[in-house]
Amino acid sequence: MHYYRYSNAEVSCWYKYLLFSYNIVFWLAGVAFLAAGLWAWSEKGVLSDLTKVTGLHGLDPVVLVLVVGIVMFTLGFAGCVGALRENICLLKFVSNIILSELLCVLVKKLNLEIIQEWVRDRVKEFFENNIKSYRDDIDLQNLIDSLQKINHCCGAQGPDDWDFNIYFNCSSESKSREKCGVPFSCCRPDPAQKVVNTQCGYDVRKKSKSQWENHIFVRGCILALEAWLPRNIYIVAGVFIAISLLQIFGIFLARTLISDIEAVQAGIAF
Repeated sequence: MHYYRYSNAEVSCWYKYLLFSYNIVFWLAGVAFLAAGLWAWSEKGVLSDLTKVTGLHGLDPVVLVLVVGIVMFTLGFAGCVGALRENICLLKFVSNIILSELLCVLVKKLNLEIIQEWVRDRVKEFFENNIKSYRDDIDLQNLIDSLQKINHCCGAQGPDDWDFNIYFNCSSESKSREKCGVPFSCCRPDPAQKVVNTQCGYDVRKKSKSQWENHIFVRGCILALEAWLPRNIYIVAGVFIAISLLQIFGIFLARTLISDIEAVQAGIAF
């Protein structure tokens, strides 16, 4: 029987269980996101008919929730197991993924001014594609309505973008009651009304454009979002810094634990 002499190197319980706690939060958050996404899909009948996922031409917000949930669940689970089992492969996987996410965010921030026109075109394309599917998915509809109400805007570049939707299109072939109108979220709020008038946008684009501003928001949401960023730059910067510090903290814990494990293994081999 062979006996090994252990060196003074040992795995720090402090880092080990701190990393476990750090990852258990991500794992539980991932479970919550997955549960919320699957519940939303079950309410819409997607789980009983998965072809509905591919049938939607625009973005289903539930898909984003599920993707975020899967990523957080995977990283959290790998981090928890890696910390408890002192598995170097899992710990390196977690730290490398977090580092990659951090680098991607930093690169995007640094290149924002350079690729601003490209980003604007992608946002325009994204918005127009989802306008087409506005009535196809209730979650997408609520998302667009929220964006328009919060930012006091209408369409990607203006109210005429709602011609991309078959229900709001002004063409003579359209038989929709919403023809040549806009969603209620484009309407200017009336303080006297206690109940939301969901028909306030009907026929509004049949009027002359000089009258539109009396009834609806005429600024496009791309311009509204571009104007929002400078006004809230400190909030955006604060969120970015907080997320970056959390990621750096996670990388530090994982790398420190990896160093401890490698030191212990080297001592055992010795």
